[in-house]
Formats: sequence, C-alpha cells, structure tokens
Amino acid sequence: METQVFEVRTGDRPAVVDITRQVEAFCRGKGDGLVNVFVPHATAGVALIETGAGSDLDLWKAIDGLLPRDDRWVHSHGSPGHGADHLLPAFIAPSVTIPVVAGKPALGTWQSVVLVDPNRDNPVRRVRLSFLG
Repeated sequence: METQVFEVRTGDRPAVVDITRQVEAFCRGKGDGLVNVFVPHATAGVALIETGAGSDLDLWKAIDGLLPRDDRWVHSHGSPGHGADHLLPAFIAPSVTIPVVAGKPALGTWQSVVLVDPNRDNPVRRVRLSFLG
C-alpha cells in the first residue's frame, strides 16, 4: 500500500473543499486498484458530490437542517453549536474508497471528491490518501 498526507486550509467558517485534483494526481501512473481518502478528524468528512452547480450550498442547508448549530448539544465546548460538528461523521463518513482504473479514479461525470468541514475552530485539516493495487 502507498500512502500520502496533505493539508487543506478550510478557514474559520464551514467549508466544502474540492480535493479531486489531489486524488487524481496521487493515482496517476499507479494502474488499477483502490484509493481510500480519509480525514483523521472527529469533526470532518469526505463526500462524493457534484460541485459548481449549487450542490455544496444545498449540502450545507441539509446539514444545518439535520444538525442545527444551537445549544441543544451535550458536547458544548468550542464555537456555538460545536456539538453538531462532532455528529457530522455519523452522516458524512470520514473516508471514501474509489476504484482506480489505469491510474485514474473511476468517478462519474459529475462526481467530485470533497472535504466537508463544519468546524470553525480548526482551520487546517489533514487528508490521507492510500492506494492499494
């Protein structure tokens, strides 16, 4: 297995960051296999969605509806509503595995790999890519 870690700056507000190019670059020249994209954080996830057509904004509306940022959460340190951030990985997993064919992730036409980070308190995230041929 080959692995690599890179950092993503998400800033001080919720972010959906397209990391498809990094995944593609990592897979280039590797042949056939599987690539796993993993974020080792308790308040972030990885998703496959269409980007650039408003889906990222729709995703935040869905997350805000499901996990409102208010004072209902028992887990209450950090920014207001931070307890909701800790529930996100139960709905948007911290990893995805994608088939790789001839050194290219076998994504659908409109699929992008995105890091989903609602946590305003942690502006830098690590992403681990692992390839298994």
